[in-house]
Amino acid sequence: MIFPPPVKTIEKGHGRCDIRSIRVSDKLKGYSEFPGLNRVFKVERIRIINKTGEKSIVITDGCTSLTKEQADDRTLLDIVRGHWTIENKLHYVRDMAFDEDRSQVRIDNGPRVMASIRNLVISTFRILGITNIAEALRENALNKQRLFRMLGFV
Repeated sequence: MIFPPPVKTIEKGHGRCDIRSIRVSDKLKGYSEFPGLNRVFKVERIRIINKTGEKSIVITDGCTSLTKEQADDRTLLDIVRGHWTIENKLHYVRDMAFDEDRSQVRIDNGPRVMASIRNLVISTFRILGITNIAEALRENALNKQRLFRMLGFV
């Protein structure tokens, strides 16, 4: 058997039950020319909607350079889950609040500069304790002085 028994987490909330499990193996170390490969893993995510009983299953494979001493199986599952935090807290906000996918800026460093500006705005709002970025953008677009007061310039 390549994969040992899985490590599981179960979370209930938001009208659903999320079950995540990870199986990790170091048996393939040395069989691949992939640089730094220490372990491979398989993550299974099961989501059950409480009201309907609807069930969805997503299985993904991955590899890591982390050894078991650097990250045990539960820590590795947390790291994989943490990846989605970036997607949900930054990329989703950039797309929904700034409509980034429809941006017409495509020449030279323009896209990188605009992404940096968007990240700066999002980070500034988060530092100020603002969680609803879209609402904050609307409020500050209507009242420019408010933004300067928030930042302590006035």
